[in-house]
Amino acid sequence: MLRRPQRAPVRRKRLIRLFAAFAVLLALAAYLVVQYVTGGPGAPRCTVQPEGGGDPYELSPEQAANAATISAVGASRGLPERAVTIALATAMQESGLRNIEYGDRDSVGLFQQRPSQDWGTAEDIMDPVYAAGEFYKHLVQVPGYSRLPLTVAAQKVQRSAFPQAYAKHEANAALLTGALTGRVPAALSCAESRPAENAPGGTEQVREKLVREFGPEVLPRAVMADRAAAGRTLTVPVTDGAGTTARQRGWQLAAWAVAHASELRIERISYGDRRWPAADSGNGWQKVSGDSGDTAPTDVRITTAQ
Repeated sequence: MLRRPQRAPVRRKRLIRLFAAFAVLLALAAYLVVQYVTGGPGAPRCTVQPEGGGDPYELSPEQAANAATISAVGASRGLPERAVTIALATAMQESGLRNIEYGDRDSVGLFQQRPSQDWGTAEDIMDPVYAAGEFYKHLVQVPGYSRLPLTVAAQKVQRSAFPQAYAKHEANAALLTGALTGRVPAALSCAESRPAENAPGGTEQVREKLVREFGPEVLPRAVMADRAAAGRTLTVPVTDGAGTTARQRGWQLAAWAVAHASELRIERISYGDRRWPAADSGNGWQKVSGDSGDTAPTDVRITTAQ
């Protein structure tokens, strides 16, 4: 009697090929998502150098600008570093630090807040300053939030279906917090960040954004324009902030300016004995040798392209 041919090995091989093809597609999709979020190979990059050495944390200028806004809003409310770290880790998980117009159901923005859950209108939530303010407003209502595990504190605000997902961002969020709050000087730099051609820019735009994100107290006295730079330099006086020294406050403002450099057409930032030039941004913060007279230790000076 003739036996029927064995088809199991053939089917098994087909399944293996299908699984292999599916794995390749997944890998390609993951690669494309990463390139979309970070801007792709060769795109401008911002880096945060860990205190004491180690591998830097990389992010795109868009992500750095959003992170700087989140940090600035925290500073305007006098909140501790832990609050900023919780907010950054949450935004990293929810949106990849991108101000997106879509999400689960009606979620939008950096924190994927929902208009239907009384977070505000979609237009409000798409404003990073408003969104960050709403996150902090809810965070400070959590008893002892600064002593809670990050996942617990974030979850009490967000009510996420995946609360443990925040944990994987804590280390990078803490690293970014140290740079943006000025506790770690000159830690943030953005390479290839020549001012964007179509960005609005100008000292007036820098001043308006500073005041909106840090609050009016960021410019406590008349802001001076540098005549040598034809009115393109904004001089920001540095004073003690809430819970920070003047030196830390200065580096906080300087880091904020670097993060927004491309968006605001910033060409150069000076603070203390360091200078960050957009034209040579690949070399990061450069030490100014000797007394150049370029900037007083108590001022942050931001020079724009127009």
